[in-house]
Amino acid sequence: MAVTFNTIPDEYRIATDEDLKARILARKAELGDQLVVLTHHYQRREIVALGDYAGDSYALSKIASQQDAEYIVFCGVHFMAESAEILSQPHQKVYLPNPLAGCPMADMAQIGNVLYAWDALNKAVPDSKIIPISYMNSTADLKAFCGENDGAVCTSSNAEKAFKWAFERGEKIFFFPDEHLGTNTANTLGIPKDQIAIWDYKDRKLGGNGVADLQRARVILWKGYCHVHTTFRTEYIEKMRREIPDIKIIVHPECPEDVVQAADASGSTKFIVDYVTNAPAGSSIAIGTEINLVDRLAHTFNDKKIYELSGNTCAMCVNMYRTTLNDLAWCLENLDSIQPITIPDDIVRNARIALSRMLEIQG
Repeated sequence: MAVTFNTIPDEYRIATDEDLKARILARKAELGDQLVVLTHHYQRREIVALGDYAGDSYALSKIASQQDAEYIVFCGVHFMAESAEILSQPHQKVYLPNPLAGCPMADMAQIGNVLYAWDALNKAVPDSKIIPISYMNSTADLKAFCGENDGAVCTSSNAEKAFKWAFERGEKIFFFPDEHLGTNTANTLGIPKDQIAIWDYKDRKLGGNGVADLQRARVILWKGYCHVHTTFRTEYIEKMRREIPDIKIIVHPECPEDVVQAADASGSTKFIVDYVTNAPAGSSIAIGTEINLVDRLAHTFNDKKIYELSGNTCAMCVNMYRTTLNDLAWCLENLDSIQPITIPDDIVRNARIALSRMLEIQG
């Protein structure tokens, strides 16, 4: 999908945070029910504080589909705003306050490469029904590809349910773009290692596999990853356990499988938020996910000891961090003059099928 680039006037760049917050709140009050502001858990604390809803990709997609507001402002990254637009009603417009907020993992699965792999897979295993499953962290055209080919979209909240759903309809799953979420989901379902194949999109010879590998595989995983969640290592967990013996380690399933297996629990951002919320006062919890969420949880639950798991690295999603008070104020005050998210009708039609299946799978 094409991205529109915007230049924010100097008046927004030089305004103080307090002035920007006041302008944002005034504009929200002016628009009332005509406006809803959605904020992903990985956004800056000051952005989340000004949103109407905060959540992970699944929760915000569901919330977006239930809105009637004319203006939906999505403080997240591009694929999230695209999904909100796909699920929106005809009278609604969806905006991304900072159009430069993309997702490197989503960019690892380009539609041309996926179509090439799909054709090669079906030629290699012509007698098998392959169900494509796209992670939410993907572009609209890949979601449309899944909708058009009897597949669905999933999030980290419902990946296990989506895999089970797919196996009820076919013999094999083609999952993209996150190898690690796919591996951890397959492990949860008890799928043997020799029935999991990795498709390296840089290798034009069956993604680096032999025909026999693909015939044996029940799950074929795209070789993509989240640069944030692959910063976590098992040695960080070992160090935490040595220093704080009673600590609990919670990680996101986009982490490598050895990290997930060494942790006490893994789950979506909502799972992590709920885990911390429900933990008793005085609990020590180290979290392996994006730093802005960990920081906000530490400030929110100051009766608990919250640690970030990333060692000397900085597990920050710079694209999530792009959205500032300046961007949000400018967006809200110029809704009728800036470009909303637009997607071709044929892409919307098929992508909506895949996203609707995602919502149905979760229940």
